[in-house]
Amino acid sequence: MTTTTTGLDRGVLKLASVLVLGALAPLLDSTIVTVALHTLGSELHAPVSTVQWVSTAYLLALAIAIPITGWASNRFGAKRMWIVALALFLTGSMLCGIAWNIESLIGFRVIQGIGGGLMLPIMQTLLLRAAGRDRIGRLMAVVSLPALIGPILGPVLGGVLVGHLDWRWIFYVNAPICVLAIVFAVRVLAPDPKPTAAALDVPGLLLISPGLAAIIYALSQVGDRGGFVHPSVLIPLVAGVLLLVAFVLRKTAEPIIDLALFRTRSFTASTALLFLTGFALYGAMLLLPLFYQQARGETVTAAGLLLVPQGVGSLLARVAGGLTDRYGARPVVLIGIALTTLGTIPFAFSGTAYWMLAIALVIRGAGLSAVNLAVLVGAFRDLEPAQLPHASSTTRILQQLGGAFGAATLAVILQSQLIGHAPSAAYAHSFAWAIGFMAVAAVPALFLPRRRALE
Repeated sequence: MTTTTTGLDRGVLKLASVLVLGALAPLLDSTIVTVALHTLGSELHAPVSTVQWVSTAYLLALAIAIPITGWASNRFGAKRMWIVALALFLTGSMLCGIAWNIESLIGFRVIQGIGGGLMLPIMQTLLLRAAGRDRIGRLMAVVSLPALIGPILGPVLGGVLVGHLDWRWIFYVNAPICVLAIVFAVRVLAPDPKPTAAALDVPGLLLISPGLAAIIYALSQVGDRGGFVHPSVLIPLVAGVLLLVAFVLRKTAEPIIDLALFRTRSFTASTALLFLTGFALYGAMLLLPLFYQQARGETVTAAGLLLVPQGVGSLLARVAGGLTDRYGARPVVLIGIALTTLGTIPFAFSGTAYWMLAIALVIRGAGLSAVNLAVLVGAFRDLEPAQLPHASSTTRILQQLGGAFGAATLAVILQSQLIGHAPSAAYAHSFAWAIGFMAVAAVPALFLPRRRALE
């Protein structure tokens, strides 16, 4: 079989290219919409509290859809569900573009969110089945490119679209991407194997999906409500946790999320690390654009451009995939955490020069990329092919929850620091807390496999 210098055969790379194209749509969309929220409020005559639901509704729909992806991939086929997910995202995007008021826009964002929630776990399943265990790291280095390109291009593209075209184009821009992705998926993706899933675990779905949505909603309210103890935060948070506990405690032969995955030590350590890295590493992503805007007085567009070095660092760290395949996840994750910490330290000091912050962001981006790649490799390395759909859903859930908890916690810390402190000092203290959280994330990394599993 013909191979490339990356160790991946051309068929796998062709498949990866098709799936990466589709994944680019939701990843670009999320950053573009974030930039455009102020414009949407002005154009649709809606207050900030209502406009925030344009993002919140999308995140809630995303959380509701993720748990069903493992069952749906086995029941209907991953190829078919990938096309369905793209079609849903395309439909939601076009409907958002023709929205006549803020309420209709929020409703149509739910359709987009369902499509986006299905896409990334299904993409992981398709690619992991095609690549095999020994090439997971190199493959992840290829398919994670949209996650790197989105934060780089999204703010810039969003600024251009909002500044020079009608706001509706922030949604219409998804159309050509989705259409091309559907056409290529129909032509390139292999036919689905015979369905293997049992009947849908409806009781489990009614526990886990509302539970995740309640937790995500609660965490999205933390910043506006000033902490975790406000009833608008505490009530849905407790309700969501209780629903998830009930899901874990119930016993059924075919659960919608297979908790038996956690009997595999490497998977358990990796998913714990996914949550903590989402908490410690990605939570700090909330601070970075706000730091440039509030502590340094930059515009939204300028803040987006100033964050480009982090994306550059992530691109430079693509070698982490091959290193993880060769040496195992543990050393790569530990080095990645160290680099991310090193790249965050300059932000914990007031008055750091812009050129130093740019260098720090390159280092931080490289560390983030290395951690993300290696953790996913560690999660899937010791699993059987039949376990991949459930594992893809589970890892995505832990990433969402970790990121939401991290953003909420650092939002509370930042707000408390802004009371009685200058913005520069408040952000310095908040970044110091983020560095402390990173040290905690290093603990489960010690339980990751050092070398690749022997076949």
